[in-house]
Amino acid sequence: MKQVKDMETLGSIIRQVRKSQGVTQEQLAAACGLGRRFIVELEGGKATSHLGKAMAVLVALGISLYADDRKGDL
Repeated sequence: MKQVKDMETLGSIIRQVRKSQGVTQEQLAAACGLGRRFIVELEGGKATSHLGKAMAVLVALGISLYADDRKGDL
């Protein structure tokens, strides 16, 4: 499990999983109903990427995202 602290980390994880699955950026974009440009920007860690679209990419790749409250309230 890897802690996601920022968009750069999230983008890196997405790129790593996509490549390990042998999926191109074009194929991933098509599977998510998104443009390749969004995938490129997301993998590049663009801070303004839309969370909803990023979640669609995570789902398509089978990546789970967890939230952890450091105070233990979750």
